[in-house]
Amino acid sequence: MTEPLKVVPENSEVHSGVTSAVSVAKGLRDVLADTYRLTFKTHTYHWNVEGPLFFALHNLTEEQYENMFSAADELAERIRALGQLAPMSMSEITENSVINDLEKTPSAGEMCEDLSADHERVAHRLHALIEIAGKNNDPVTEDLATERSAFHEKAAWMLKALSAS
Repeated sequence: MTEPLKVVPENSEVHSGVTSAVSVAKGLRDVLADTYRLTFKTHTYHWNVEGPLFFALHNLTEEQYENMFSAADELAERIRALGQLAPMSMSEITENSVINDLEKTPSAGEMCEDLSADHERVAHRLHALIEIAGKNNDPVTEDLATERSAFHEKAAWMLKALSAS
């Protein structure tokens, strides 16, 4: 008998009809890493924005980081439903993400431009995940990735519109 507190999580086989759960989970892992890093970046911009765009950007980024934080949980749970382990370290998140930090403290306009570009990067990765999920008979992940892509595309548009001159 295993002691309850000594159970170690591990990958498992799932027979749901998904032809390559490992491939789909890898794509989900990358999107989860992007989502987690972008959540953090969005939150830090939320804390530090100043100037005439303060109120609009402060509120918009709060709405966005709350959405992404919730989405990170959905993405991780989908990975687990496919029998794979979700990332368990910050180094895994960093290694698998295309989101990067700026080298300087950005202005409010630069925050908008930076976040908009990041949302577009994540949407692009989600489009690739939709294709991977489709090729592997995984409509659940396709639906999740489509929903997430729509969020990121809208977020990019709103940030661009906010900072348009």
